[in-house]
Amino acid sequence: MEKLKEQRNQLPNSGKSSDGRAIAAPKTPLGLLSPTLKKLIWAAGVASLCASCQSPQAPSASTTSSTSVASPADPNTLKIVSMLPMTGSSQGQTQTMVNGIKQVVDEANSTACDGKLKIQFEQFDDATAATGKWDPAQVTANANKAVADGSVVAVIGHFNSGAAKLSIPILNQANLVMVSPANTYPGLTKPGKGTPQEPNVYYPTGKRNYVRVVPADDLQGSVGAKWAKSLGVQKVYILDDQELYGKGLGDIFEKTSKEIGLEVLGREGIDRQAADYKALMTKIKALGPDLIYFGGITQNNAGQLIKDMRNVGMTADTVKFMGPDGTYEKALIDAAGKDAEGVYATFGGVPAKELTGAGKTWYESYKQKYNSEPEAYAAYSYESAKVVLDAINKVCKNDRAAIRDAVMATKDFNGLLGTWSFDANGDTSITTMSGNVVKDGKWEFVSVLKDE
Repeated sequence: MEKLKEQRNQLPNSGKSSDGRAIAAPKTPLGLLSPTLKKLIWAAGVASLCASCQSPQAPSASTTSSTSVASPADPNTLKIVSMLPMTGSSQGQTQTMVNGIKQVVDEANSTACDGKLKIQFEQFDDATAATGKWDPAQVTANANKAVADGSVVAVIGHFNSGAAKLSIPILNQANLVMVSPANTYPGLTKPGKGTPQEPNVYYPTGKRNYVRVVPADDLQGSVGAKWAKSLGVQKVYILDDQELYGKGLGDIFEKTSKEIGLEVLGREGIDRQAADYKALMTKIKALGPDLIYFGGITQNNAGQLIKDMRNVGMTADTVKFMGPDGTYEKALIDAAGKDAEGVYATFGGVPAKELTGAGKTWYESYKQKYNSEPEAYAAYSYESAKVVLDAINKVCKNDRAAIRDAVMATKDFNGLLGTWSFDANGDTSITTMSGNVVKDGKWEFVSVLKDE
């Protein structure tokens, strides 16, 4: 969610989908980074807060830094950490993601390699109470904390692509692998899909250390536009929350809309902290759209957008509202209230209750264990943790580089989502997505969507 997907959450030190951290003497890993990479981290943090910021200057592939890593208390105890926004409205989503990771560890009895290694799990919160979402400073603090702890061999995260943009370079220099269950911004992995510097700017050592188990937004944005057309939409107005994830989705949705013959009436970024959007919605209503598409996340005032859209007379039966998987969560329904009825959302996967085979078995076991429904990304967090554990079982020692390489080399993995592989960029071979709608106050699966 970042999606993730890049949402604007912040990370303290433990939690959902964001994480918190601290660092060890004699000098913090961040302090030891090269001046170029420091500029990258600073610039990326600013970029996640304002729409007009440009991408950071790419460091050369040879950029490296020495990192202070504390020796593990026990070399046979390996730690997996999650970095997710556990504070704010994202928590409903991210707590189920943490639950999915815990399931994997519990099923393995917290061990690997026939009991020779002990596996521990720790959650970092990359959100703060002050912002209610991921915070750039918290993200980098958490990344440095993970690097400094010699027991940490893998990271599962982030929920937001903007957060991943900050932490990947820090983890990269320490050979720490990150497996994302939710990030979907294409520029993190795919050449030619973001800025000219992307994705190499995120990998200063020249070796990839980041993979994701969800399809990227270059697929989701395109699928969303094609789904809109199949729903009878002819004229669309496009909004975004001015973050990496949301703006990227808006760009792709706009491009595809024009290619398939939809009329784009307008495109703009919103003020995420506005008290209301009545003036904006009144202006849009006068243009006569069939659909308002919002590239962004729930936490960037999506609920208020929907309320004001309905308040000015754009009812669900006359003007549709569609968002990406950054809005595909209960928090969106809570935020928009009764006005959420009829809202559409794409999801870079299939809802948990629609999984079959091993996925269905997991879904039933999750409900039994936690006595609740898993949200959209719980299955993807479970899958991410299984990939990490599979790599640890192949390496059978505390060797970050070897575990990273084993994760990157994952092929024909038979998991909850079917049989799939990572490509050379770290992207999954899975391309199945879904369309969903709010009905009777709940998200309801509509159909499988494919980019064709």
